[in-house]
Amino acid sequence: MWKTSTKEALRISADERRAMIVEEVNDRSSLQVSDICDRFGISAVTARADLAQLERAGKLRRTHGGAVSITRSISVSYPDQRMNLNVEAKRAIAAAAQRFIDEGDSLFIDSGTTTLEFVRALQGTSHITIVTNDLSIASFADANLPHADIMVLGGALRKSHRYITGPIASGILDSLSLDKAIMGTESFDARQGFSTEFMGNAEIKRGMLRHSKTHIMLMDASKVRQPSFMSFASLDDFDAIVMDEDPGGTVGAAIEAAHASTRLILSRSSRQVGHGKNELVGRSAGPWGASPAGTHFA
Repeated sequence: MWKTSTKEALRISADERRAMIVEEVNDRSSLQVSDICDRFGISAVTARADLAQLERAGKLRRTHGGAVSITRSISVSYPDQRMNLNVEAKRAIAAAAQRFIDEGDSLFIDSGTTTLEFVRALQGTSHITIVTNDLSIASFADANLPHADIMVLGGALRKSHRYITGPIASGILDSLSLDKAIMGTESFDARQGFSTEFMGNAEIKRGMLRHSKTHIMLMDASKVRQPSFMSFASLDDFDAIVMDEDPGGTVGAAIEAAHASTRLILSRSSRQVGHGKNELVGRSAGPWGASPAGTHFA
């Protein structure tokens, strides 16, 4: 853990801050931009500049949303590092979201470990089509979903992240039209909406949303934090947001303030309120049937 208090961290020089970042990333094996921002009271732009300088100096390796130690984690991919984070929350979210999938659905499935848990929850679902840019998702679906048709977007592989990006992938997306998009995010902020660290990933996410009828966001409570580099969607772009819990009621309050028609589904609740999966009808007819937006419990 950090070797100084938060109060002390706010008074140190830039060189001292970078030295502390290197020490911390080596202790933890990986570190997020949001961790650095919270610890030192700096912006995400400054934190990323620190990581870029440290990478040039050979002190660490930057990743999607943070950095990893080159002494402890150089052979471990970024998805592998995240796989063991918030596992129970991701499984609860996946189980809640799976109920809104119907036989015969065609699905865009975004890259990420939460969306991978969602695909795990689809075992037993018949006659669906999966289109994804995530190689881990495609591999799992190929091995475990015998009745699913699987399409992998072509394009450039983002090294150590196992997903496809770039103009070729975007061009393929532009030729498709699917029923539902199952999306993930790096962060959510009430003002900036949903955002990601990598510009190419933002373009793919926007394409999935443009070419699908119904949009479902999956995110655990840890994603409610400072915005990442590039926004790709707002609250009103989604028919539903499925979370484990809503920290401080932040997402629910943002939905109300924006007068968005989005439904918030909280998977960690003993109560069941709201509508079944057959009422998730897509954006052209109004999300989740004709009843008003609000918070529901899976």
